[in-house]
Amino acid sequence: MQAISPQQRGNIPSLTIVVPCYNEEEVFSFCLSELKSLLENSIQAKKISAQSHILFVDDGSRDGTWSLIEQAAQADNLVHGVKLSRNRGHQIALMAGLSCVDTDICVSIDADLQDDIGCIPQMVEKYMEGNEIVYGVRADRSSDSFFKRWTANSFYKLMETMGIQQVANHADFRLLSRRALHSLLQFEEQNIYLRGMVPLLGYKTAQVFYARKERLAGESKYPFYKMLSLAIEGITSLTIKPLRFISILGAVTCFFSIIISILVIIQRFNGYVFPGWASVEISIFFLGGVQLLCLGVIGEYIGKIYMETKHRPKFFIQEKI
Repeated sequence: MQAISPQQRGNIPSLTIVVPCYNEEEVFSFCLSELKSLLENSIQAKKISAQSHILFVDDGSRDGTWSLIEQAAQADNLVHGVKLSRNRGHQIALMAGLSCVDTDICVSIDADLQDDIGCIPQMVEKYMEGNEIVYGVRADRSSDSFFKRWTANSFYKLMETMGIQQVANHADFRLLSRRALHSLLQFEEQNIYLRGMVPLLGYKTAQVFYARKERLAGESKYPFYKMLSLAIEGITSLTIKPLRFISILGAVTCFFSIIISILVIIQRFNGYVFPGWASVEISIFFLGGVQLLCLGVIGEYIGKIYMETKHRPKFFIQEKI
């Protein structure tokens, strides 16, 4: 698929806004109203074509989210819906929605609309300038708690140390051109971390900056333990550096063990024996903990290999509207 120059992008692009939803009954009406208003205004201003629409992806919600999507789609041609057969998680639900896109460009955004939808027209403008990917990036994290800021900054530094290409303070609010989306959908792995996968495409990118809003209603779908799980998913899916760190740790531990053993033998010949067993037991527990940690990291990678070799479908679409 050939790149499209800014000059060739003279036609008004068609846009799909992909919105993964999981138990979003409380915020759905607000989300629908805001996104519809944005689309209608953009279509009227001839920034996007009349074929543009919103695609809600129901990720196996347990509340009335799908019923609301059905009602909205039956009442308005701007609304489309996809229902997954079961809950598969945010990243796979987003991939399911992206696989259904048939427009020139698409923008992904969460249903809580904490990301600023006012950036979407700017993203379209960046696309018209020749960019294939446009990232929505938080301008600052002043609205977050100290703990959340510290964990977020630590996470980005850790990912950078691991050699993972990732845009700092960017979640999953981004624009993809048809070409970039086609390339992204060629990734076949089961373990998906889109924030690290999209930069691997290598196409021309741009950024738009915004201030993140407070959640209007409902609960965050990314509490701390899920953020931690996502971080582990990203690290183990995109780099093998933890395995290399384990090898280095093993080599360093062996080196110091040899040095200590030589010192003990020398002291033994000099007639001095180290008294007590406390230091020995501490060493045993420490090395045992290190070994279990290393086995856990190795097990995580082996588990991913196991899941990848099954070649199972990532999701099943139960219904479209």
